[in-house]
This record gives sequence, structure tokens and C-alpha cells, in this order.
Amino acid sequence: MKFKNISCVIGYFFMGFSLTMLLPFVVSLLYQDGESRYFLSSFAIIVSIGLLCRGIGQCANNNNELTTRDGFLIVVIFWVGISIAATLPFILGAHLSFVDSLFESISAFTTTGATVMTGLDQLAPSILLYRQFLQWLGGMGMIVLAVAVLPMLGIGGMQLYRAEAPGPMKSEKLKPRLAQTAQLVWYIYLGITCINALAYLIAGMTPFDAISHAFSTVSTGGFSTHDESLGWFNSMAIEIIAIVFMLLGAINFSVHFLAITRHHPKPYFQDIEVRSFLVIILIIIALTTLFLGYHHHFQNMPELLRIATFEVVSVITSTGFGTVDFSLWPGFLPVLLLFISFVGGCGGSTAGGIKVIRVLVLIQIGWREVRRLIHPSAIFPIRLGKRTLEQKVVDAIIGFWGVYISVFALLMLLMMQAGLDQVSAFSAIATCMNNLGPGLGEVANNFTAVSTEGKLIASVAMLLGRLEIFSVLVLLSPEFWRK
Repeated sequence: MKFKNISCVIGYFFMGFSLTMLLPFVVSLLYQDGESRYFLSSFAIIVSIGLLCRGIGQCANNNNELTTRDGFLIVVIFWVGISIAATLPFILGAHLSFVDSLFESISAFTTTGATVMTGLDQLAPSILLYRQFLQWLGGMGMIVLAVAVLPMLGIGGMQLYRAEAPGPMKSEKLKPRLAQTAQLVWYIYLGITCINALAYLIAGMTPFDAISHAFSTVSTGGFSTHDESLGWFNSMAIEIIAIVFMLLGAINFSVHFLAITRHHPKPYFQDIEVRSFLVIILIIIALTTLFLGYHHHFQNMPELLRIATFEVVSVITSTGFGTVDFSLWPGFLPVLLLFISFVGGCGGSTAGGIKVIRVLVLIQIGWREVRRLIHPSAIFPIRLGKRTLEQKVVDAIIGFWGVYISVFALLMLLMMQAGLDQVSAFSAIATCMNNLGPGLGEVANNFTAVSTEGKLIASVAMLLGRLEIFSVLVLLSPEFWRK
């Protein structure tokens, strides 16, 4: 591995991340909330770390293309290192412990939305905006942004993109050059965010709340500036806007690209993953609405449909906004909503979960085995629409599912050992690995009551979920470190 190149790339990443302190620094000065010195100190510390890594590293030589192993190592170091660096404003400004600060920064950066912070309405505006901004950066992944500038550093970035990008189809690009792909994705991401903020503003939010919630809506992160989340606004218009942009964030950005370039929404209906995603949502909304109506949980059907639609979309997109506490719903509904978080959004989106595309393939694999019992000698290819998948893609999805279940079970047992009951432990790992946020039981609203050990386990679960497990577990293989 090219450790000098790795050190150089990490150095540039840290220097780039240090700039994120400037936005909350300016907000702190505008609101005069007394936090500006903490963001300035954090900026100085992080940029110094970046300069040190850059000084140690070497970014240009005759053989400067990153290998696959380099890419995986950089991604893991980046996410862990930046998550630790991001704790500084929480420690200095919000006066959280290191573990609580680490949990909060990882939750923000992985767009999970779980929190240990309460009394948000009384917090300094700059701290609140900082949390939201971290989610926005983590939504598409700062590394996808960074590969746009890596060619200028003399280092290829395809390996970073493959390790970072969500979903099984990691070798596909919208443009021939990787930097063009990263730039294009970020232009679309930024454009959707700006439109979302404008829509919130028109719907009645203040400029501060509009920008803050646009950051966490498009990134499907779910942090809010209020303890009651979007329920604080009690506005149907705001909820409708949130639903639309949560769905946009959870749809493959390559589909957005096709729709934009063709000036027509047809690609959304042609893509089998998007169609399946929307059908699943409609089915769950109908089921939830009918069951709530049967139990007379709300007064009238329009109100019931409004609440059911918002909560279902919020959960399946792994955003985690709330207008009500769905953990208090009757019967099987709380567990049903937690289960749909495992499905998550589409591959190539900001959403968490296993991804719809993997679920579709797993269903076909199961049905193929049933058909093989009837026709043992027949060959049944796995298709997505008109496209036949390569066997290596199918094998990767099967392997991912097996490892996901195994890691989930292990982390759940560890969480029970850390003091949570079975329901709380199950939902805590589910909400963290699926990057959702709210859970059931003791973690229905926040993770404040979870032990220090539990918060560290949850932090590991969030990172594994965001990096889709293999990007982290590959570092534990002895073969990874052999020359």
C-alpha cells in the first residue's frame, strides 16, 4: 500500500473538513450565541492535523494510482477520523462528554439521526446548524465530493468511489471520468437542497429552520432544530414538502440525472427499483392507515392518512423525522415500521437500509431456489427489468445479506450485555445499522439513557451501516495487509 499517498489524501480531507467550521462560526457571530471561539479553535486544530498528514505524505509520483486496498483504508480512516474531529464543537460548545460527542458526530455524519442531545430549542443556533450541516455532508459522502478534485492531486479516485458509494452497482458511472461523476452528483444534490430550503421558506419556516431542515431532509438524516422534530411546526404544507424531498433523497441519483437531462419524469417510472420502492411505500401506507383506523387511534381518516404517510416515508427513507411517536401505535405497527427500515431506499441514494435493489434480488434468488426444486436442471438467470445480473453481483448480494444478519445478531447481543432489554437492543441496532434514528423501547426518542458501552456499540453499528459493512470488515482480513 502507498502509505505516503494515503497520508496525503487524508491530510487534504482533514483540511477540507476544517472549512465546515466556518459556516457555524459565521452563524455564531450573527446570532451572538457565544460559540464562535469554539468553532475557530476546532478549525485551527483540524487544519493543523491536515497539514501534518499532508507534510508526512506524498501526493505525486510516477506510480500514484490508488489501489483497491488503499481506497478501503482511506475510506475507513476518513470516516473514523473525521467523526472524531467533528466532536470538538460538541465537547467545547455543547459541553458533552467525549463518548456522547462521538455518538452525536457519527450519528450526524452517517445521517442516522439518533441523538443524545435534549433541549434543542434552547441550544445555540450555531451548534444546531452544525449538526444539520454534518448530516448534509455525510448524506452524499464527502469522499464522493473529494474524488472530484483528486485528479488535480495526481491521485486516481475510482477505488474511493467504489468503497464509499452505497448500493451493489458500484462500478457504474454517469460520466466517463470519475471526477465528472462526483461533480454531477453534487450539483444535483446541491440543487435539490436549495429547492427544498426555498420550499420550506415559502411554507412558513424561518430562513434558519428552512436551511437547517433542508440539510437533514435531502440527506435523509432527520436531525431537527426542535425537540418535537417537524411536529413542532404542525403544518401540512411543511410535511408534504418533507415527504417529497425525503423521497427524492432516497431515489438513486442516476435516475435524477436521467430525468433532468431528458426533461421528463419518465425515468422514474421506467426504473424497476424506483417503481418497487414506491409500490412498497403505498402498500405500507394503506396497511398502516387501515389498521390505525380500525383501532380508532385518530379522529378522522384524512388526519390519519396524513400521519401514516409522513411516518412511513420518514422511516423507509431512513430519515427519522417525526410528527408523532410511532412507538406508541397499537398492535404490530411499531415493529412493522422498524422492519421497513431494513429495506431502506434505493441504491445510489442518501438513504440507509439494505437497499431496495438488494431486496428485489434476494426475492428472486429465493423464488429461483423454489423453481429449481421443480426443474433441477434448468437455468434461471436473475434479472432486474430487462437486465440480467452477473453472477458476481448476485454472489455479492447474498454475501452481504449473510454478513449483515451475522453482524446484526452479534451487535444486538453486545447491546443487551450493555444493559438494554431485548426490544430496545433489537431496535437500537436496527435503527443504527439502517441509519434511521428513532427506535422502540428505551431508544424510542433518544439514546440518552443508554450506557457508555451501549453508545460505543451503537456508534460502530452506525459506521458499519453507512459503509455497508464490507468496507470496514475487509480491514480485519489478514490478506488485506499482505503485500
